[in-house]
Amino acid sequence: MRQAEFGGGGSRIRWTETPGAEPARVYVHGLGATSAAYHAHVAARPELSGRRSLFVDLPGHGISDRPEDFGYTLEEHADALAAALDTAGVSGAELIAHSMGGSVAIVLGHRRPDLVSRLVLTEANLDAFPPHTAGSSGIASYTEDDFVHGGHARVLDRVGPLWAATMRLADPRALHRSAVGLRRGSVPLMREILTGLDTVERVYLQGELSGELAGADTLEAAGVRVVTVPAAGHNVMFDNPDAFVTAVAAAP
Repeated sequence: MRQAEFGGGGSRIRWTETPGAEPARVYVHGLGATSAAYHAHVAARPELSGRRSLFVDLPGHGISDRPEDFGYTLEEHADALAAALDTAGVSGAELIAHSMGGSVAIVLGHRRPDLVSRLVLTEANLDAFPPHTAGSSGIASYTEDDFVHGGHARVLDRVGPLWAATMRLADPRALHRSAVGLRRGSVPLMREILTGLDTVERVYLQGELSGELAGADTLEAAGVRVVTVPAAGHNVMFDNPDAFVTAVAAAP
């Protein structure tokens, strides 16, 4: 396990990694998740083996610290991720990022373009204030204190055993602030940043069961390759790992 300080208060973001060739692949999880739990099973596949791989847990999640004085905005998450990559000596990485982690990866590409050469985004949040069906909406519908004192437990009961298995590892206050920050979005918005990252290879994976991706034509016109993954919902890496691995391994 490795770690790096973030946020200026001595807190640490942590990750595990496997050795291999550069450029590194950096796996980033979504809201209430952890990177190894969602990605280690695909990173170990023969098509993806042999590359240095980092499984980073964002602040407030998994094995990373959860400071109470941290804002957990997308920009702050991105800066913490940058601190991890700087400490790891990583540059020009491929970021394999899911859901909120995809939003963080997009913001990282905007703030630290030296760290990112490729983005593979799995159903990343691109817009502010997503539909009420989005997972962040249920969390953000509580006030922070109400979520910490009871709301967290109620949400764990509702989300089902798969998501709850990793969500229960996240700090409730960090989880709520992350959800609020995700719904607020970045400045500029994630979709605007993504279309403008024209020096970076960009792949967007959309699960077929999740419906059509809004604005897909505009993304493709900007050079983003949009891939609809059959027989998959939001968690493409679980629902159709073969297609997920093929998309990650595909050459530009």
